[in-house]
Amino acid sequence: MDGFVRNKLTEWGLAELIERFKDEGIDEEILYLLDDPEIDSLIPRVGHRAKFKNKLKLLKEGENTTTNQEIVDSSAQCQQEPEEAADLDLDLPSTSNTSDKEGKRKLDLQGESSRRQPQTKKPRHDTIPGSYGEKIILYDVKNIMRWVDERIPKQDNKKLNSFLKIKISELETDKRETVGVFGKTGAGKSSLINAVIGRKNLLPSGSISACTSVMIKVEANMQKKYEADIEFITKEVWNDELWSLFNFLEDNDTDEKLSALYGEEWKNKKPENLMDYKYFKEIPEFLHSRRKTLTCESAEELSAKLVKYTRTGSKGGKGENIKRWYWPLVKCVTIRVPSNDLLQHVTLVDLPGNGDRNKSRDEMWKEVVGRCSTVWIVTDINRAAAETEPWEILERTCSLMGNGGQCQKIHFICTKSDVIEDLDDHSSDEVRALIFKRNMQAKEEVKKEFNKLNQVKKHFSDDCFEVFTVSSKEFLKQKHLNPDDTEIPKLQEFLKDLNDCHSETLNYVSGAYGILSLIQGARRTEVVSQKTEVCTILEDKMRQELQKVRKPMEEAYKAFEKCLSEGVEQSKPSCQQALSSIYPSEVSGSGFHRTLKCVVQNNGTYTPKKGKQINLNVDLASRLTDSIDEEFKKTFPNERKYGAFNGVINNFSLDTERLIQKHGNVELQLIFLKTEEEKMKTKLNKITRERKKTIYSSLTTTIEEAMKECYQKAADFKGKDSLKNMRDTIEKHVHDSKNIMFQQAKNEMLNQLRDLKEHVLDTLEKTMQKSIELSLKTDGDTIPDVTVELAEVKKCYDELKGSPDEEMSLIWPEADSSGPAAALRP
Repeated sequence: MDGFVRNKLTEWGLAELIERFKDEGIDEEILYLLDDPEIDSLIPRVGHRAKFKNKLKLLKEGENTTTNQEIVDSSAQCQQEPEEAADLDLDLPSTSNTSDKEGKRKLDLQGESSRRQPQTKKPRHDTIPGSYGEKIILYDVKNIMRWVDERIPKQDNKKLNSFLKIKISELETDKRETVGVFGKTGAGKSSLINAVIGRKNLLPSGSISACTSVMIKVEANMQKKYEADIEFITKEVWNDELWSLFNFLEDNDTDEKLSALYGEEWKNKKPENLMDYKYFKEIPEFLHSRRKTLTCESAEELSAKLVKYTRTGSKGGKGENIKRWYWPLVKCVTIRVPSNDLLQHVTLVDLPGNGDRNKSRDEMWKEVVGRCSTVWIVTDINRAAAETEPWEILERTCSLMGNGGQCQKIHFICTKSDVIEDLDDHSSDEVRALIFKRNMQAKEEVKKEFNKLNQVKKHFSDDCFEVFTVSSKEFLKQKHLNPDDTEIPKLQEFLKDLNDCHSETLNYVSGAYGILSLIQGARRTEVVSQKTEVCTILEDKMRQELQKVRKPMEEAYKAFEKCLSEGVEQSKPSCQQALSSIYPSEVSGSGFHRTLKCVVQNNGTYTPKKGKQINLNVDLASRLTDSIDEEFKKTFPNERKYGAFNGVINNFSLDTERLIQKHGNVELQLIFLKTEEEKMKTKLNKITRERKKTIYSSLTTTIEEAMKECYQKAADFKGKDSLKNMRDTIEKHVHDSKNIMFQQAKNEMLNQLRDLKEHVLDTLEKTMQKSIELSLKTDGDTIPDVTVELAEVKKCYDELKGSPDEEMSLIWPEADSSGPAAALRP
């Protein structure tokens, strides 16, 4: 399902059909193709079916109109000030100069047809990054490309036409950055998020404690209401967890979980009886493996409804009338906030600091942590440097975020910076001076503490680390401090930069410019000899450039091979030290028996509610990961401006600008190849960023796989001496396997590195070769004339680039004044 269908169902009051439509794969195109028999099958309830048919009919007839303001919001996915809407002119100029005499274009986002009328457009001078003018440019260009796509024949010249349609569809991308927020209950995470996004009462805070297991994502919503999607664990997973919980009844966490959901009833029941339907009447979605969606008019209303899914109960105060708390069943909650620019391309995620015992929740936690481009570590300023938990979180997650992830920034955020005794006894200037002094001292202490974390600094440099001292309450009240003094505006500015609307718009317009250049260039059949000559030059150049990419990647492979060989030799004698976690320290023998039982039942890991996580697989692989950490950080830097393998992907170039100057008659095709090259490099950088996470984690996952048999054997021991038997089984397996296990981990990482190298080279060669052939060896006599459309998009492109004259020197060099696009030059 795409966003269009989801939005329409919500708009029509049929949000309960969203999951059904999603399961059936109904997107915008299919929506318009639905006929009565298909609708009858899709929507069994008569009332819903009748309402849907009427709304769909109105939509097709164009009677269910959308205001210009709403069109801009949904198309550009950006918000705007109401007063600006009145000045908008969204009509596009006439295409009377094109060979298509109909002069029609699909104007609205529903694909309805209306005749384009010439308009006197206002000059676009407000194209600063992220400005309102950029939103209109994006809207215009998207409409142009939609119209062009519909005019490309599906039957004639199928190879080229299919290629063009695919390229147009690929223009739409969903750029999204994830900011992970860590911090223990009471540190002020909820208040911080509320203040930063300007929604005071969105996330509940205060007397009811946040649940440490539930992950909460906060995103933008293109609809005008507040929404929350609640994703549950499966009933099969909960059934398994119940049996596990009943085996550890002395665990306080077990009591808390079961009492939250079942009250006192669970104490007199067997696990199988706790799966009875009566306990889940309020959440039938859980039993049917569906998401529960809440829709509200205000942040306060949504917050109140979410309490039972995201917080733990308390005696008295807010939530005292709630009988069942459903957080033990919740995997993740996604909150969508309307009209919020800061969340347009950013997701804030309130993360548990320690993963989770539940496997599905823990896997999602690891995935999200690895996807964070920025992490906020939140703690109370009074104990910022001395508090152990935030530093433990940083040490525990650094490998997931650093070499095993894509994190570029760590922000250590000290909250409650305005909390000073007898604040009202001082003047405003004195208050500001006291707070400033205390904040500067806290920042220095935190930075000194960071410098002690050697393990963290293997993954992150000093430049990645920044300290903020914030006051969420003071930012909202503005009683003693100016807003800037609270440092909340600094975090807001950071999120604005992270959104990077300008980049999204420029990428789309640049890609559209290239595609239209190819279409118009393909229509010319009189320059065959130049096409052949340029094609030969490009193919030779590509072979040279591929070799430039191959060499550094092969050198990196050899460097990793050397590091891993040393790691294997270091791992063998250090096994016993790695196994120290399977012996009790401060925990009693009986208590540790339960802990070790959890470790082996969960394939080598155990995540307590408090305290350090046990991960035997990570401990066994530690010498291997230590051996490659520095080389890995250098080869796969998270700072995107550098690029993997010393930036060889970014440096790949067919040098099309130079060729344009010498071969002006095929300049349009070369413009396309330039934009295609940039798109391909962006795509490969993204693929490399994702693949490097798997490559890094392969050392641990290979060890885990090699240990799985012994974990299963150890988990079967019961009764007397079972603790000793479990330890002996693990020790024997490690001793017998160490000469093979670590070598297997080394080989697996090297295989994945080799696969990445071949994938990058193969993708570069095949993609660019296909683009060269279709742009220079194929004629497009049946595709539409897009002379005017190309001129419009080029004008938009020049505005976005900010320096049309400079850009013209590259694209329309003065040396050639007779090319086919000469008439388009300003």
